[in-house]
Amino acid sequence: MQISTKEVISLIGLTSVIFIIAPLFLILYVLSYNRRKKKHQEDTIAMQKNFETELLRTQMEVQEQTLKTVAYDLHDNIGQLLSLTTITLSSVNITDSEGTAEKLALVEDLTMRSIKEVKALSRLLHGEEIVSRGLASAIDFELQWLRRSDKFKITYFHDEELPNLDNVKETILFRLFQEIINNIIQHARATEINIELKQSESFYVLQITDNGIGFNVDEALSRKSGMGLHNIVKRSGMIQGIAEITSILTKGSSITIKIPC
Repeated sequence: MQISTKEVISLIGLTSVIFIIAPLFLILYVLSYNRRKKKHQEDTIAMQKNFETELLRTQMEVQEQTLKTVAYDLHDNIGQLLSLTTITLSSVNITDSEGTAEKLALVEDLTMRSIKEVKALSRLLHGEEIVSRGLASAIDFELQWLRRSDKFKITYFHDEELPNLDNVKETILFRLFQEIINNIIQHARATEINIELKQSESFYVLQITDNGIGFNVDEALSRKSGMGLHNIVKRSGMIQGIAEITSILTKGSSITIKIPC
């Protein structure tokens, strides 16, 4: 069977079109791939910059919270101790040897307590303490200041052996703890706070519950200024974690943060 000249020309034309179009498609594909690759690289760099910015802000907030704690303690605790010392010294009557001895003993006790408080504040001022002492100890150290108010019954449990997290994750997780506690103090009207730090399966878990007035979670999350809940969810995601928030009106609230080990 012979192929006609017309068919041969058509076949040659079709082959030529294929050889022309194929490289064009290949070139377009390569260009598209390179654009996608470049955009991915730009997005990755932007995400890294955002992460570093957020981490820096978190570290600054931790320092700010620490300075606030120091300021309050200087005013309410150490300031009071020094005022009592001054008042006691001014009331000393050197002609009353027995009363003078008693008051000097009190002054000595007040002075020793002041020195102890100053040393504790000095340790608190070192930001690296948060990470160097470990997250469990850092939380316990922070709770010591809260217990002094006698406004809350605080229960704190943590596993003796916890998986190691890198410094970045521990800093952010510690800031999340501070933010949740501050929310409870400001909004919850609670009398009891329970903190649990543990390993559950393949997760590092921080759970904080209170017996406060509770709130509507969906409504709070729908507001951009909803008690810092957006920050809690966002920062948990930054360290590949999830934040589970539950609350019942008049019953209290619970926030659980899970970080993959």
